[in-house]
Order: sequence, then structure tokens, then C-alpha cells
Amino acid sequence: MKEKGFFISFEGIDGSGKSTQIQHLAKYLETLGFDVIITREPGGSIGGEEIRNLLLQGEVDRWSAETEILLFTAARRDHLERIIAPALEDGKIVICDRFTDSTRMYQGMRGPSLRNLVELLNEKIIKWDPDLTIIIDINPETSLKRAKSRKTVEERFEDFGVELQMKMRQGFIELAKEFSNRIEVVNGQQSVDKLAHDICTLVKARLS
Repeated sequence: MKEKGFFISFEGIDGSGKSTQIQHLAKYLETLGFDVIITREPGGSIGGEEIRNLLLQGEVDRWSAETEILLFTAARRDHLERIIAPALEDGKIVICDRFTDSTRMYQGMRGPSLRNLVELLNEKIIKWDPDLTIIIDINPETSLKRAKSRKTVEERFEDFGVELQMKMRQGFIELAKEFSNRIEVVNGQQSVDKLAHDICTLVKARLS
């Protein structure tokens, strides 16, 4: 019987450096002999990527928060069924750029009823949380500048501005307290190499 896999998600405000650190971590884990796959949300699967285009492109008021929650949940369920769950069953380490915690923040923080909706759908439809979530904490002005410098068509959430990023940063810190057994916060203001070292050390300890 194959050993059960391990599911790691990365969270943080836009431009916090998640993609870079995911690559560093994956390479490190592969040197330790682990089989690693990298994926992302929204997206990851063919259906999820199609929904991603709907969510991340267009005007900021394209969707209501309720509609966004339903779209994210649909993409996540497809992603889970087709990519994440099979990889974990096969004993792999899955590293995902965002998961349900992002929906808790970007949509759920718009009101108590919306957060309740996120939790209800997570309980009934997703039924899965990562084994470990790493939140990269960084100054919102710095992160937004980074995010906007990428100049992609996927800037719908960045277009909400620094006020949203400030709110999301605080929200992620509060979320780490709420799910303290699963979430670790790391300092994103330090150098890329120092941050990578801290994350790799943290993950290795969790896998031991």
C-alpha cells in the first residue's frame, strides 16, 4: 500500500511571492526524494482553468460575491476530483497556490452571511482542507506593486486597489489564529533565499 500524500497550500495577498516560494519548495522536496506536483487555484484542471478565466478577467464588478463563491467552489471541486485527490492517493506531495482560505478571505470577508456560505459549501461540497497552509505575510503596498508589474489580463482582484489588500492581509492573520493547527505565517519581507530556507525548514519538520 502506498503512503498517503501530503497537501500544502500557499496563501497571502496578491504579489506576496507565493509562486516563487512554491518553486523553491518543490525543488527542495524533490531532492529529499518526494514526488511533488504543483497546481493552482482557481484552475489546476481543464474545467478549473476555464472557470479561472471567468473569475480573474474583466471588470471588478463583473460578478457578485455570491456568484464568485459558487464559481470558485465549482472550480475547486473539479480540481480536487481530477488532480489533488488522485495525487494524494498516489502518495505525492501536492503544493497548491491558493485553496479555500482565499475564498474565505476575498469573498467571505464581504459579510458574515457570505463567510457562512463559504463554510457550508466547503463542508458539503469540498470536504477537504490542506494538511499545512503557509501564509506569506507582506506589506500590501509592496505586494500590489509587484502584482501590477506583471501586467497580465488576470488583474481583476488587483484592480480593487491597496485598500482591499490591506483588509485581506489582516484577514489572513486572523485566519491563522482561527486555524492555528494548520496555518503557519512566514515573513515575506525578508530576502527570497531566507524566506525559502524558513519555509523548507518548516515543511521538513511537518513531514518528519
